[in-house]
Amino acid sequence: MKTQNLLRWSLPAGFLLAVAALALAAWSYGYRQALDSLAERSAADLALASDRVSTQLQVYQELAVLTAEHPALADLAAPGAQAGAADLLRSVADKTAALDVFFAAAGGRVLAAAEGVTGASVAQQGYFVRAMQGALGTGHGVLQPGGQRAYFYAAPAFAPDGRVRGALVVVADVADVEQTWRGSLPAVFFTDQTGEVFIANRSELLFWQRGRAAAEAEAGQPEVTGRRRYAGHEIWSLRGSAYLPQQALHLSVDLPVIGMTGEILVDVAPARRLAVLQAAALAAVCLALGAMLFIVMERRRTLAEANAVLESRVEARTRALSAANLQLRREVREREEAEAALKRAQEELVQAGKLSALGQMSAGISHELNQPLMAIQQYAENGAAFLERGKAARTGENLGRISDMAARMARIIKNLRAFARNESEPMGQVDLVQVISAAAELTAPRLKAEQVDLRWQAADYPAPVYAWGGEVRLTQVFVNLINNAADAMQGQVEKVISISVDSGPRLQVRVQDSGPGIKEPEKMFEPFYSTKVVGSSEGMGLGLSISYGLVQSFGGNIRGTNTGGGAVFTVELEPWSEAGQRDDAA
Repeated sequence: MKTQNLLRWSLPAGFLLAVAALALAAWSYGYRQALDSLAERSAADLALASDRVSTQLQVYQELAVLTAEHPALADLAAPGAQAGAADLLRSVADKTAALDVFFAAAGGRVLAAAEGVTGASVAQQGYFVRAMQGALGTGHGVLQPGGQRAYFYAAPAFAPDGRVRGALVVVADVADVEQTWRGSLPAVFFTDQTGEVFIANRSELLFWQRGRAAAEAEAGQPEVTGRRRYAGHEIWSLRGSAYLPQQALHLSVDLPVIGMTGEILVDVAPARRLAVLQAAALAAVCLALGAMLFIVMERRRTLAEANAVLESRVEARTRALSAANLQLRREVREREEAEAALKRAQEELVQAGKLSALGQMSAGISHELNQPLMAIQQYAENGAAFLERGKAARTGENLGRISDMAARMARIIKNLRAFARNESEPMGQVDLVQVISAAAELTAPRLKAEQVDLRWQAADYPAPVYAWGGEVRLTQVFVNLINNAADAMQGQVEKVISISVDSGPRLQVRVQDSGPGIKEPEKMFEPFYSTKVVGSSEGMGLGLSISYGLVQSFGGNIRGTNTGGGAVFTVELEPWSEAGQRDDAA
């Protein structure tokens, strides 16, 4: 019994110890990864701050080099030269925000200065001594009595014989350089060779030396209580400052350009929290898996029974889904058949619209064909009579007239056959002028019988106007629009239809009438909508609806508006082009 109890409790205890060891390993790995990522970001921040400080100070370096050879500083021994040089240097200092700009002779005596913050002589200053050796001198320090931190650039000025005759010194305001990045990053500071902080984005770090005892440090300055290395990173323990972390990652970079070392302190608490979260998540997952395993083992039999029930339900559901799928396929097939029937009905409706238009124009067309036939008969009888009398010339004239009449009849019959046939060819290049002329010729008998003035001249368009579309279907559109305009003007004294073509980015054809206008513009393109008397033989209200569908199939648009003196229908079509033809073919 004791052995069973021991075994019973040893397994959970061993599992918990394994989870604890795994969580500790996960914490260690996560903490290292977080420190590596934090170190990369911190190195980038430090590099950014270092570049910013170096770049801002280098402006003053370039200023010193460029100003050293200014003509106004060539001969300061001349009367009044020092006063002029002082004015020049003051202007330079004002424009560059420098604390001071001055020129010192080879002995160190200041000959001309903008402010004179360094006193009468700089002979003992390291930056000046370096400049007297012919090189660019640099240095930093605190100005007295103001206590301003300054960075010095001394550029040598050479005499014509090559000797150094003096140096131009630019005094940069370090506090002004700090303003652009103060507080924008973690604690970043720059220390000189003595280890003292001279530039920082935290004011409490100024003039701090990390090796200084706590009693010697100024109020508010931190104290380094310990340093250790973890996974290749240096971790500092700090105290004594409310603005610095207690545990911080320390990175440094040498900046020989300004003679300082850039350093950064970054809080490692987020990295520790991330590692703890990762370890806790892993431990929670492991514990959850262990609990789930225990529950699974206890409910294995129950799940087996539930699985059998579920399989039976799945089988029943599968049969239902199969039946539903079969029904859905049947409905899809029926829908496809309905769509095919609808497409055939639409095509038949378009053809019915054309035949309806032909029916309306039949009386006029019959008259147009009857007149040439009667004339042919008359000219034939006259030709026979002239032939019997031996008048060959007169006979030839009659035969020529018969030929003209036959050509006229052939043109009318050609337009009728083209208009009546079912067009199955794909869209392509269509000459709008030719299409409108054909529609005008087809409707001419009716317009003539009803005394409608059609204002359309193909001669106004000497060059073809090509559009995308089908020739027969586009002819039907304009026949429907002309007939619709003639229907609208019935009973009026003045009946005028004007057709014009506008060649722009999109081709526009305007069909305007002098009728009463559109009664209900929002319904005019609906099928079977008509303002004619119900049951009349003048149409079923399909003309505009068919025209709308045909123009839409060409990629165009049709709209109708009232003008105050009638109605105007505008048909917009895509212009035909070689590039468009290739795109469509592709």
